[in-house]
Amino acid sequence: MITNDAVQLGLLALILGAVFHTSQSNYPLFRNFYRYVPALLLCYFLPSLLTTFGIIDSHDSQLYFVASRYLLPASLVLLTLSIDFKSIVNLGPKALVLFITGTAGIIIGGPIALLLVSWLAPDILGANVDDIWRGMTTIAGSWIGGSANQAAMKEIFGASDQIFSSMVAVDVIVANIWMAILLLMAGRAKEIDASIGADNSAITALREKVEKLQSEISRLPTLPDLIFICTVAFGVTGFAHLTADFIAPWFAEHYPGTARFSLTSHFFWLIVTATTLGLGLSFTKVKHLEGAGASKVGSVFIYILVATIGTHMDIRAIFENPGYFLIGAIWMLVHAALMLTMCRIIKAPLFYMAVGSQANVGGAASAPVVAAAFHPALAPVGVLLAVLGYALGTYAAWFCGQILQVVAN
Repeated sequence: MITNDAVQLGLLALILGAVFHTSQSNYPLFRNFYRYVPALLLCYFLPSLLTTFGIIDSHDSQLYFVASRYLLPASLVLLTLSIDFKSIVNLGPKALVLFITGTAGIIIGGPIALLLVSWLAPDILGANVDDIWRGMTTIAGSWIGGSANQAAMKEIFGASDQIFSSMVAVDVIVANIWMAILLLMAGRAKEIDASIGADNSAITALREKVEKLQSEISRLPTLPDLIFICTVAFGVTGFAHLTADFIAPWFAEHYPGTARFSLTSHFFWLIVTATTLGLGLSFTKVKHLEGAGASKVGSVFIYILVATIGTHMDIRAIFENPGYFLIGAIWMLVHAALMLTMCRIIKAPLFYMAVGSQANVGGAASAPVVAAAFHPALAPVGVLLAVLGYALGTYAAWFCGQILQVVAN
């Protein structure tokens, strides 16, 4: 019915606005609804209704292409330039150990899940094992970094729209079940910490430091601030495109065998370059743009990308392949088992385990929620680790994809 991209973009903006408005509403009906239905899930699935019911045709639209090639790398720049490595180190080795353990759990959990399902329930895989492992790389991208890294893996490994629809459902639903478990554990944090002999004194000191840090850098953004944020985001994105235009063809011409490792992919180098430059900028004064809301602008780009991804989803795929949820469940169990085991071994406070896990699995959208369940002032710590997840997401998920490819073959 609607073929004009500008009209389609307007519809997606209306959907995003409605979701965010209702999710922040004080009406009991909406509060109860969003208690069980994540807002992010609606941002994926409401746009899919436009395609499912024939209102728009996503295959003739350029919205996803524009969002993935321009807004995606721009968002990665804005989400990584705010990394403060000194603050991360000051979180203590236990926090970093648990965060890295969470990342490792995602990297190895996917291949383990694929192996177990191929032994226990091979009918789930059938002849579609090649599609499945490619689709699983998008979950790895999401669970290590976020939606931006998820979209990057979809393009890098060539996951089909159909398998991606199923994997998005697995991603969001399984991740939110785990988040609910973490929130329940947060309510019993003192008892759990006492049972493993964890010292909570560092949490108090950390909370005070975070409160002081936030008060120092936060400011109302001015027009020059916002212009500079866009300058950095799209300037780096343009340079990343220029770099990819040279590097990808060079590898294709001189080392064609590296296609297996995505080194001949323009999109791969686009994302890697944007992420790397964003990390480099975190060591400069540009990182102070975070005080003016750089990551918020990056998040806006992400949600526009998420909505355009939704237009490529067929919600019927959820019911066509329920066996994929078994893969997701096993995957998450591996991650959870490693996190809980490491937490007990090093006697770390539950806070570090919960936030380290959610910084991987949920990203900046939900890690602060889990952190705030321990204390509202600790919410920025979730953002801090989640931003580190954005930085690692592209690299770690790509590595997971290489292992999945070996397992599948």
